[in-house]
Amino acid sequence: MWSDAGGSGASAVGAQVDRNQRQVAVIGAGTIGLSWATLFAAHGFTVRVQDPRPDVGAEVEAAVRHYAGLQAGAAGGGAEELLGRIEVVGDVEAAVTGADVVQENAPERLPLKQELFARIEAAAPEGALIASSTSALMPSDLAREMRTPERLVVGHPFNPPEVLPLVEVVPGERTAPWAVEAAVDFYRSVGKKPVVLHKEIGGFVANRLQSTLFRECVWLVSQGVVSAAELDEIVTESIGIRWATAGPFESFHLGGGPGGMRHFLEHLGPGMARRWKVVEQPELDEPTVEMISSQVEERFAGRRYEELTEARDRAQLAVIEARDAVRDGQD
Repeated sequence: MWSDAGGSGASAVGAQVDRNQRQVAVIGAGTIGLSWATLFAAHGFTVRVQDPRPDVGAEVEAAVRHYAGLQAGAAGGGAEELLGRIEVVGDVEAAVTGADVVQENAPERLPLKQELFARIEAAAPEGALIASSTSALMPSDLAREMRTPERLVVGHPFNPPEVLPLVEVVPGERTAPWAVEAAVDFYRSVGKKPVVLHKEIGGFVANRLQSTLFRECVWLVSQGVVSAAELDEIVTESIGIRWATAGPFESFHLGGGPGGMRHFLEHLGPGMARRWKVVEQPELDEPTVEMISSQVEERFAGRRYEELTEARDRAQLAVIEARDAVRDGQD
């Protein structure tokens, strides 16, 4: 793991050390940071967590117990064993001292993150990999004021990180090749499926796709074509299942029959292209927000957030497990 692709300063990341001796720092313990900390501990790493909230210790414990109950038998043992690998510390410098990897999860404010990275690079070992969970900010901007921008990448997970495999690895203008390789190796070591983007782009890839589909969802509901609940059912009973097992390109390639993608585009593409020219742009004005929010709130009234997320996580884990079992059987 953590192979050096030739860049200087990568020796610490490239060192071959037993996983139980590896140190990961998690800076920022909101929803994403808590998930990362739990996942890293579950895969045998020792973890230091820093967040200015006074209740962060209790939040870490709750996240670990949720994970342990959700994925019984996962790598790393039960809740007490995982909690024994996690230490909550009071400041950024204490968290990153001696760390091999730093995963930053602070609020999406560029000046705040730039200030954090200045503190992180000053206190972390020279060869430590620095990754940001940002979903909106470009790595080149994040690293603009850094002395060592070559070791910063975006490692953007799809929420919740302890369940969904994807991590988008996005290098900046000055990110070194060794840092990209180190990030890919690290995320694979904790069970993730990292995909390296070829260039920076706002929203990266998964969120751009999600946002585009959601725009159409909002328009359809706002026009009274379907209710919010009916739209969810349409997605989960059709393209949700399809895309969980074969992505859009593979799905349409198979949809073209023996002629594949070429046949599909030649025969069905013109109609699709005509629809592309009429892209509805719904407004998230007050009436639209009220309509959609009211429908969703009424649907889930009386069910606690924790209950809903646990049901979602268990269902998603079951889908992933079943899909992977089929794929493994084809190898």
